[in-house]
Amino acid sequence: MSELSFSDSWYWFLLGAVICYFIGCFNFAVLISHFKNKDIRVQGSGNPGAMNMTRTFGLKIGAVNFFCDVFKGGIPALVGWIIFKNYYFEGTNFLVSDFVRYLFGLMVIVGHVFPVTMKFRGGKGIASTMGLLAFSLACDKWWYFIIAFFMLVGVLTFIIVTEMGSLGSLLGVSALSAFQAVVFVLRYEGNLFNVWVIVTLMALFAINLITWFAHRKNILRLLAGEEHHTSVRKHRHSKA
Repeated sequence: MSELSFSDSWYWFLLGAVICYFIGCFNFAVLISHFKNKDIRVQGSGNPGAMNMTRTFGLKIGAVNFFCDVFKGGIPALVGWIIFKNYYFEGTNFLVSDFVRYLFGLMVIVGHVFPVTMKFRGGKGIASTMGLLAFSLACDKWWYFIIAFFMLVGVLTFIIVTEMGSLGSLLGVSALSAFQAVVFVLRYEGNLFNVWVIVTLMALFAINLITWFAHRKNILRLLAGEEHHTSVRKHRHSKA
C-alpha cells in the first residue's frame, strides 16, 4: 500500500468526476427508443428510464435498458476502485478506493438525473444507483455481490406483489446504501470523525438524496394514494 496526497493529486479526482458525469449523461433509454423509431421522452410518463421503457416496449426491452443502466452505474465505480485500491490517503488509514468509487458513482448519477445533453432532464437513476451500489459492495468482498443480488430479487418480488415500482425501487436503493454505510462504519469505527469517512458517507447520502428527489412526484402520489401501479405480469407478454 502507498500513501497518496490529495493536495498533489486532486486534479485526477476532478478529471475522473467530470468523465463520470458525462458517462451519466449518456441515456440508453433515449438511444434504444430511437432504434425503435420512437422517443421515450414523449411516450408514457416521459421518463427516459427502464420503467417507462418496460411500459412502452415490453419487459424484454425494459430489462435490456435496466441492465445497461446497471452497468453504467457500476463500471465507473469498479474502475475507480481498481485504479486506487492500493492507496490510502496521506496521514490516514482511509483507503482512497473507498472514496473514489462513490465519488465516481455519485457523478454518474448526477449526470443521469441532470444531463447537460438533455437540458438537465434525465432519468430517475434507480438502475444506475443499484448498479453502483452492487458493484461497490463487491469491491469490499466479492460475496457481498450475492447479498446485493438477493436484495435486488427482494425488490423485484416486492414490485411484482405490490405493483408499487417507485416505492420498491427507493426502498431497494436505501437498503443497499445502508448496508454499505454499515460496512464503512465497522471498518473505520475507531476513526469515524476522519474527514474522508465523513465525506464518503455524505456521498452515499447524496446519492440517495438525488434518487429520492428525482422521485418527488412519485412520493407525493404515493402519499395521496394516486401512484400508478407497475404490473410486471402485465408487461411480460408485451411485444417490443
